[in-house]
Amino acid sequence: MRTRRKFGRHFTIPASTANLNIVDRVPEPLNALVGMEIPDLRELLAGEPGYRAQQVYDALYGRRVTSVDEIRVLPAPLRSRLRDAAPLGLPGQDSVFLSADGTRRYLLRLADGKTVEAVFMPEEARDTLCISTQVGCPVDCRFCLTALMGLERNLTAGEIVGQVLHLARANHLWADARRINIVMMGMGEPLLNLPNVLKAVRILTASRGLGISPRRITVSTSGIIPKIAEMGQAEVRPRLAISLNASTEEQRRELMPITRKYHLNDLMAACRAYPLRTWEKLSFEYVLLRGVNDTDADARRLVRLLANINCKVNLIALNPGPGIQFETPDPDRVASFQAIVRKSAPCFLRKPRGRDIYAACGQLKRMTEEPPLVAIGG
Repeated sequence: MRTRRKFGRHFTIPASTANLNIVDRVPEPLNALVGMEIPDLRELLAGEPGYRAQQVYDALYGRRVTSVDEIRVLPAPLRSRLRDAAPLGLPGQDSVFLSADGTRRYLLRLADGKTVEAVFMPEEARDTLCISTQVGCPVDCRFCLTALMGLERNLTAGEIVGQVLHLARANHLWADARRINIVMMGMGEPLLNLPNVLKAVRILTASRGLGISPRRITVSTSGIIPKIAEMGQAEVRPRLAISLNASTEEQRRELMPITRKYHLNDLMAACRAYPLRTWEKLSFEYVLLRGVNDTDADARRLVRLLANINCKVNLIALNPGPGIQFETPDPDRVASFQAIVRKSAPCFLRKPRGRDIYAACGQLKRMTEEPPLVAIGG
């Protein structure tokens, strides 16, 4: 535990809550205002009337202020003390890159100088925000550019929420928040940062928070089995997507080394035991790699794996990138695979977005040389 002196007392801030060896040694920064819930704010504002915590909460998430000075409902001396006690915690923007299809990839700078990427994908019926949950990623999937970075640290709940606040403000989305769709499929393995992810989801979905339906928030995992069960017990939780990408244990171990610890059969058992809500299906993500996992035999094995699971399948033809040794399958091969799977479960081909700016699925990585397209601002 670490402490900072706040308002004449000690405000206690927990160290990393991740309990898996892979992230045990990864530090987290001190908390900022964005990311705090009512109990956190009450502790921070100890000695003030109880309603002050709600006022600050409403300002942070309901009115989405960009500085403590904008919380005019607080007396000026209290604003000054609050400003000194904790930073607001919104990310800065280093750069944003615009794709030919309208997708925007943002490089956001955190308070400690670390950077993460987030993506805005406009669509006719909704706007999707793809956000990160860690700086880098520890899972080491062989077909993913982010895996080449390794892991630097977890993001706090505020840094997760801050990405949503930044992208929504930059793209004028708050006029109709019902259009906002959030996928935690950017940098990182969300279930290795589960306490912060769930705290962020509570803020994102709270009626006096950002008011986004949990039906519109999806967390994708490579298959951290104990954490899947833990998330299933959370009172407020997002949808769950499983990054599967293989039809056999041997395939998955080669493509996703995490399988050496969390085996495919055990993962499928955890999926069958997952407590789906009445409106909910599990999603399975399957990246198709030419000549590796894209055969008709793979499709039939996938169908058998998913038997008796209320689910849908999202197919992703590999989005290539520098340092990735696999190739994208031919469209006919993708269509054949999809036709076999959709006989047993809803099966969709995910349209690549922002591939030309390395914003597509599996491409997020802080490039030292950016693609030769439009850099907007800085």
